[in-house]
Amino acid sequence: MAFKTSFKTVRDIPHLDGVRVLLRLDLNVPIQNGRVVDDFRIRQSLPTIQYLQKAGAKVLIIGHIESKEKVSLKVVADYMQKFVTVRFVENYRNVLKDFETLPSGECLMLENLRTWEGEKVNDLKFAKELASLADVYVNEAFSVSHRAHASIVGVPKCIPGYAGLLFEEEVKNLSQAFVPERPFLFVLAGAKLETKIPLVEKFLKRADFVFVGGALANNFFKEQGYEIGASLFSKLDFKLAEMMQNKKLYLPEAVVVKTVSGTKETKRPDQVLVGENILDVGERAVSVLALLARKSQLVVWNGPLGDYENGFSQGTEELAKVLAECGAKTIVGGGDTLAVIHKLGLEKSFSFISTAGGAMLDFLIHETLPGIEVLK
Repeated sequence: MAFKTSFKTVRDIPHLDGVRVLLRLDLNVPIQNGRVVDDFRIRQSLPTIQYLQKAGAKVLIIGHIESKEKVSLKVVADYMQKFVTVRFVENYRNVLKDFETLPSGECLMLENLRTWEGEKVNDLKFAKELASLADVYVNEAFSVSHRAHASIVGVPKCIPGYAGLLFEEEVKNLSQAFVPERPFLFVLAGAKLETKIPLVEKFLKRADFVFVGGALANNFFKEQGYEIGASLFSKLDFKLAEMMQNKKLYLPEAVVVKTVSGTKETKRPDQVLVGENILDVGERAVSVLALLARKSQLVVWNGPLGDYENGFSQGTEELAKVLAECGAKTIVGGGDTLAVIHKLGLEKSFSFISTAGGAMLDFLIHETLPGIEVLK
């Protein structure tokens, strides 16, 4: 049965020649020393930009960079010149004048949306001002669409709203987890158990195998009565006892811990000592995952198996290699997960790589997002 969206896409816009399009992209890309160091999200948005340009639309790109300091999107605009001609605009009040002189095939890009306070609070006045700049709105920022911000939910209430090509692909591919091919392996790792425990509960019912790794596993170890030392865990009571009885649940059979003298790999998770810190999964855990992946028709993975940001990446890297070769349909997402895949050069080895982290998790639990609902 062919997949059908519940919303209109850019292909449903009846006429684009000369039409002003407000295109919301996810431009929250890693920047170091004033340079873009990972352009995955930019590259994924190019088909929609090219589609609009080919149809003769006048495109105004909007987006944000998340930073404690005010970071200008001019860095991203300059980088995007290698793909498309972009004219940078600092103030949205100057956009209409720039549109008048915009040559065919070129785009405008507005300054970082976080520069204006009305964005995050979904201020109606700000949303109307953004909407007044264009005739139609296209959301190509699925990875931000779990946020009820002005550029996500406010603007499409003021002018006709459509989803971009990547947005449609995100929904189509992630929706496979709701009516999955079987056997189905769901791998959830990382931290923030309070936000992810509903996913464990849900997919213990939907999936054939659910592997919980990363810091998420520490609460389960603690529930078993194991020592977790100084390891990261949530102090909230999640009443995990019932879940622990589910035979679909898999936890790491071995872990890597930091000791006072270095690191070691335990043979079992109950061998952690007081003061030690669980920072990665061991080889036996990856072996179990490899076995489950080879049994599966579908694998969905979100989150690193170890403390990736502090150098404990081996378990996550080994899992990426395993999934790249397992033969199953593989759908993955999450910032650290994507960083590992990019580092290993495995981007083309997965069936679908989501640009989303938190939005992917929110969509998997709720089966919709604020940014989807407003386009219906």
